[in-house]
Amino acid sequence: MTTVSLAAAPHTAFAGHHILASGSLADVALAVKHAPPSSPSAPVLIFNDRTGHQVDLNLSGTDEEVVARHAPPPPVVADTPESDDATPEAPRGRGRPKLGVVPREVTLLPRHWDWLAAQPGGASVALRKLVEQARRDNEVRDRKRERQEAAYLFMCSLAGNLPGFEEATRALYADDRKRYAEQVASWPEDVRNYASRLAWETDGGEA
Repeated sequence: MTTVSLAAAPHTAFAGHHILASGSLADVALAVKHAPPSSPSAPVLIFNDRTGHQVDLNLSGTDEEVVARHAPPPPVVADTPESDDATPEAPRGRGRPKLGVVPREVTLLPRHWDWLAAQPGGASVALRKLVEQARRDNEVRDRKRERQEAAYLFMCSLAGNLPGFEEATRALYADDRKRYAEQVASWPEDVRNYASRLAWETDGGEA
């Protein structure tokens, strides 16, 4: 399993309601560093394209220092489990992978424990399989919720005072693209397209 830093996600810089730069955080930081000074009425804001969160930049120093400061760290690679029959307490013998499991207390009814104990591999293996299945089953729903939250965070930052904001927010969470498009039609193009891309992963076009 590989852990990826949020700095590795693409980012977008807005100068007011217009996109200044898009790309890796390091590339965006350089573009902002060399951009003409922004006016107080059009501050430069940087957003994570996956989460919609604003990101602060440290633009001091040379270009090389700026790039190094905002480059993602090397990925941390953990051991990949190859078997479900290992336990946290078992020694890592020949051919036995390190699972990296974490023991924690779980409270269940007696009938639940009875059912788990009767499963192949015991309670721990059965619980891991159940959690993995639930995670896969809910993946689409969870990703949809994450997209909606990302779009909402961005909209609050740059579109909170634009006409139709409240109705657009309702349409966003109702997954009503037609109604959403009607409410944001008068917004600046870059704001409208970026919010739609966050919400529905379009290619920068309208919802």
